[in-house]
Amino acid sequence: MVAVTFIQPDGTAATVDISAGATLRDGAVTFLIEGIDGMCGGSLSCATCHCYVREDWLTKLPAASAEEREIVDLAIDVRPNSRLACQIRLEPGLDGLVVTVPEEQP
Repeated sequence: MVAVTFIQPDGTAATVDISAGATLRDGAVTFLIEGIDGMCGGSLSCATCHCYVREDWLTKLPAASAEEREIVDLAIDVRPNSRLACQIRLEPGLDGLVVTVPEEQP
């Protein structure tokens, strides 16, 4: 299991344990994390699983692919630490990951 903390725009936080090998999006949907919809089911065709990865975790993630960067550009309030939760596969080294949910999704 990989512990992930989701921080809502109002500052409230929820920490959930997600199975290693699952995507961050799948875990968010399973645990009903408000604001992470993942409408495309994780097929990299929408930006409704847009999130902000806390800066100290960015270097621990694989770089975003060109495809992911294109889809992220469709999100609202894109920042340098914007990622798509469907493209973050959880592994034990990501235990303790912290992400913030945007105020608005496309």
